[in-house]
Amino acid sequence: SGSTGCLTSRGWLEFFLCCSLHRLGLGISNVSFDSIHSLQLSVLPSFGFLFDIDGVLVRGKTPIPAAKRAFQKLVNSQGQFLVPVVFVTNAGNCLRQKKADQLSHLLGISQDQVMMSHSPLRMFKRYHEKCVLVSGQGPLLDIAQDLGFCQPITIDTLREKRPLLDAVDHDRRPSILVSAHFCFKPFSVVLFGEPVRWETSLQLIIDVLLTSGYPGNPYGQENYPHIPVLACNMDLMWVAEAQSPRFGHGTFMVCLENIYKKITGKELKYEALMGKPSRLTYQYAEHLIRAQALQRSWEQPILTLYAVGDNLMTDVYGANLYNRYLEKNSRQGSKPRIQAKVSGGRGPAVLSQAAAHCKSVLVCTGVYNPHNEVPLDTRDSITETVFHGHRDFRFDPGLVEPDHIVPDVDAAVDLVFQLENFAPN
Repeated sequence: SGSTGCLTSRGWLEFFLCCSLHRLGLGISNVSFDSIHSLQLSVLPSFGFLFDIDGVLVRGKTPIPAAKRAFQKLVNSQGQFLVPVVFVTNAGNCLRQKKADQLSHLLGISQDQVMMSHSPLRMFKRYHEKCVLVSGQGPLLDIAQDLGFCQPITIDTLREKRPLLDAVDHDRRPSILVSAHFCFKPFSVVLFGEPVRWETSLQLIIDVLLTSGYPGNPYGQENYPHIPVLACNMDLMWVAEAQSPRFGHGTFMVCLENIYKKITGKELKYEALMGKPSRLTYQYAEHLIRAQALQRSWEQPILTLYAVGDNLMTDVYGANLYNRYLEKNSRQGSKPRIQAKVSGGRGPAVLSQAAAHCKSVLVCTGVYNPHNEVPLDTRDSITETVFHGHRDFRFDPGLVEPDHIVPDVDAAVDLVFQLENFAPN
């Protein structure tokens, strides 16, 4: 009790619990006030965070100040997360361990908490043993092999074996024609991220698609549908240290799609699209959230995911799209699942989902500009200057309407804790 003789909130809780325990035949002596107080604070989380990285936690390599404050609220005195957290980035040009290391200046995290745009490729086991052409930059072979691909070849290797194919840069054309034996036939094309020399990658990928994996052969109109293309990261733009957004992998994909259609008159088809806003990405992210909860022995189901991002067309669109999917399945009484065909029937068990909602939280520290308006009429989204989403995703004004808008990630954590009545010690 306080000095006024009234019980404090803690006092009322202790009194209520003691009375309840007494009715159950347990004496007060069996339970100390401190242990009762610990019961009060040991509320298990029923929600998890999906944090974007670029524009939310960092800008390029520069940490956003609010991220440090946010992280201090997410861990206990032992450095353990109080809620399950996954960092979902559309970056795809590095190993996830490197991305985890890049975040070490904010908080020590494990690579199991990092989800790259290419992470779901681990489930595409039917492609793993076959030759694949990989495009992007960074340690591409290491990334591909880490994901399970046994026979990856890079654009640079293909160019080396077929030097006549790369003819845009006159200074790079071979002065002496040497016929190199090329024994690999790409079974599929995997686009990890934006490459450096776009003209070389565009040319050689088109060659592979129009020759059914035999670059150097004449183009053939009969080679349709083309060999499978799996693409990661559809972001048209992203935010670094520059004042304006920079070209993303989505811009490279726009070029590839339009070149293919200009040459063939047909649409380039994707076997799979990964990275936000793909539903597959959010399903896999929820799988990682549940794995964390299981590892920490948190038995309470994770019912709500809070996706915190800075991009309307990827973070908000993807979270809202996944939320519709979850709510639809909830109404129908079925649990959403990642289809077994993704792994070709030889991969891990089909991943069932348990979440009921996925809420979108938009921050104002990245791509999003609060002064830009989203068109109310779907017909206004025909131009790419308005709809920055990928070609294969239908524009819907409702999908780019965030559930919450906050100044930064620190405010986002405060908001979610308040919505969930979560008061960590």
